[in-house]
Amino acid sequence: MADRSLPPLNALRAFEAAARLGSVSRAAAELHVTHGAVSRQVRLLEDDLGVALFVREGRGLRLTEAGGRLRDAAGAAFGQIQATVRTLRRGSEPGTRVIGCPGSLLARWMIPRLDRLQRDLPELKLHLSPHEGEFDPGLPGLDAALLVGAPPWPASWRVHTLAPERIGPVVDPRHPAFERLSRQPMEALLHEELLHTASRPQAWPQWARHHGLDPGQLRLGTGFEHLYYLLEAAVAGLGVAIAPQPLVAADLAAGRLAAPWGFIDTGARWCLCTRAEPDPQIERLAVWLGGQFAEIA
Repeated sequence: MADRSLPPLNALRAFEAAARLGSVSRAAAELHVTHGAVSRQVRLLEDDLGVALFVREGRGLRLTEAGGRLRDAAGAAFGQIQATVRTLRRGSEPGTRVIGCPGSLLARWMIPRLDRLQRDLPELKLHLSPHEGEFDPGLPGLDAALLVGAPPWPASWRVHTLAPERIGPVVDPRHPAFERLSRQPMEALLHEELLHTASRPQAWPQWARHHGLDPGQLRLGTGFEHLYYLLEAAVAGLGVAIAPQPLVAADLAAGRLAAPWGFIDTGARWCLCTRAEPDPQIERLAVWLGGQFAEIA
């Protein structure tokens, strides 16, 4: 009889997340465990297999040849499990559409609008699934993905463009430096320690280049693994953050945040992406979402 033994599944899960995200810290955040817990699970897996899966390079990770092979196999296996689970959950609620979207967008933009969505499209049943990182072109287990992106798109996708992506610096009006900064040109931000996120490392440099400023002069202060935590830190008055306009629109309207220097167009777009076959329910959702984004512009 063939040996069907497997390494510890917790160790495989930790490795797959670290390999996919390229970071132990990001894997820990996704799995809701500590950095040390993921590191221990990866070492356990390496000991069990008798091969190195990562080469540590400074603070980063590089997969070995063996690590790349296991990443591909584990990623495919976990992806198939996730797709099957989503299908089973959807099967228990006939007609439900499963929509994947970044967790920060789900928490700060979609959830506050669910009541309105249910009133406007009462026949539409949704299951919202948080998703971090790139979407698989096959959208396994999903009916659509709500995301920020730009062409080229997978050939198998039907892309509904909803709105341009706009980002800009935001700060709590109660922040000690707010009065001083709000009266100065945007160059003043080069002298401030700026809040930033590992999930969007290009945001501050992109903003600086747009305004003809040298990104090398930016002073990055406290960093956060996810955009959601960054925005919570900004609302808590910890400093100046950079944010997508839709995710802070409610905070701006309520006076919890201010955007003295406005927002810039990044060239990317908010989109609802589906498989190529038209779905009337998704088409109606796309029109509704586009209207919601238009209210913010």
